[in-house]
Amino acid sequence: MQEIIRQLDAKRAAARLGGGEKRIDLQHAKGKLTSRERIELLLDADSFEEWDMFVEHRCVEFGMEEQKIPGDGVVTGYGTICGRLVFVFSQDFTVFGGSLSAAHAEKICKVMDHAIKVGAPVIGINDSGGARIQEGVEALAGYADVFQRNVMASGVVPQISMIMGPCAGGAVYSPAMTDFIFMVKKTSYMFVTGPDVVKTVTHEEVTAEELGGAESHTSRSGVADLAFENDVESLLMLRRFFNFLPPNNKEKPPVWPCNDPAERIEESLDTLVPLDRNKPYDMKELITKVVDENDFFELQPNYAGNIIIGFARMQGSTVGIVANQPMVLAGCLDIASSRKAGRFVRFCDAFNIPIITFVDVPGFLPGTSQEYGGIIKHGAKLLYAFAEATVPKITLITRKAYGGAYDVMSSKHLRGDVNFAWPTAEIAVMGPKGAVEIIFRKDIGDEEKIKARTEEYGARFANPFVAGKMGFIDDVIMPHNTRTRICRSLAMLRDKDLSNPWRKHGNIPL
Repeated sequence: MQEIIRQLDAKRAAARLGGGEKRIDLQHAKGKLTSRERIELLLDADSFEEWDMFVEHRCVEFGMEEQKIPGDGVVTGYGTICGRLVFVFSQDFTVFGGSLSAAHAEKICKVMDHAIKVGAPVIGINDSGGARIQEGVEALAGYADVFQRNVMASGVVPQISMIMGPCAGGAVYSPAMTDFIFMVKKTSYMFVTGPDVVKTVTHEEVTAEELGGAESHTSRSGVADLAFENDVESLLMLRRFFNFLPPNNKEKPPVWPCNDPAERIEESLDTLVPLDRNKPYDMKELITKVVDENDFFELQPNYAGNIIIGFARMQGSTVGIVANQPMVLAGCLDIASSRKAGRFVRFCDAFNIPIITFVDVPGFLPGTSQEYGGIIKHGAKLLYAFAEATVPKITLITRKAYGGAYDVMSSKHLRGDVNFAWPTAEIAVMGPKGAVEIIFRKDIGDEEKIKARTEEYGARFANPFVAGKMGFIDDVIMPHNTRTRICRSLAMLRDKDLSNPWRKHGNIPL
């Protein structure tokens, strides 16, 4: 018995040491934590239950039978964040560069299978050189097995990817299918083909950071949601983010204690919208002043800035926020913003998170680049997402809601539950000036007539009352009462029961 205990202790020590002190020191020298240090920081103290610590690869090619390290380059198991269950895998770059073998993949698949069974989120910490070359197709098969689990878990339990080192080749497709991707600046990157291959094939010279670094993916491609300064900040922010999410698709989001009264009046909102209808204002000011304790967790802030998405709480319960941003492209919808918001809306709907939409949209962005890029189908993604969603949907029009963009932004016609407007709202096919120049084309050149016609059109249509008469707007509210009215609406909708007709799945315009 004593000998078995000694062997157990030796095996555990070897597994915890990973690739050895020298490689751990190299990891630290790069400003990176080890796989186990990351788990310790992410999870509640002493909550981690590790699985498959003694698993080793089965490869006998290229001398690999002589190189075996317990755990085989990934630490897996489960624990808690603020007392809430979560499954975790963390790749260990000190062991074979974190490369994925068949055994490595089996460990990841095991925790994902259990997460689906018990209904708990999965967090994957990626730091890997890719498929283990010595194993060939077996490693590729391992990736495919993980991909299949990503698809099966999608919409069932939240999946979060934290990229904390290299993630290249086929490895990128697992994070791509998860719900959220976070990166670390300067030490993480994602790309399908690396700089050397790019140079060989296309003759472009580009660094790994330029090709697939955190800056590139959070501002240009939109692949990643946020980037953080270092490993420690990343994991602490991930803990904060996790607490907005429900455990699975059968449960509602968590409710946290809140000392911010639902009846709070915010007088400053009465002057948020400028008198000049063409002057921008910051929609984030409205969001932060309305939500609990001014706490808004924005996603993708540096990508498609003309639309804002993120999580907040109202009376302690999670809500998803979608809002046009007049500060960027006047709040127009375009290809990038439609994709960004559409995916977010679908996540909220999958996981029972009510959606609050703040609207100030003059229309879709015109131009050949948008039309040739497929704005018709990309814009339809956002329309489809809002129309399909069955969670509580509350919409507030603050100023412009023109044309098809009015319809798309969670209008009453897309089963919006409660649709409010501020007195400054303008709901019309287009702006007064453009409308008059079409309707009264013969008067163009007569400035007095055009001015009079514009004022007439504005008085008749560029206000919330025509839509109100038709029941498309439930109430015109004072801006300072916005928080109160939204909180009351959410309380009323708490037990909303709406389902779509049975189908295997819809055919969203991808």
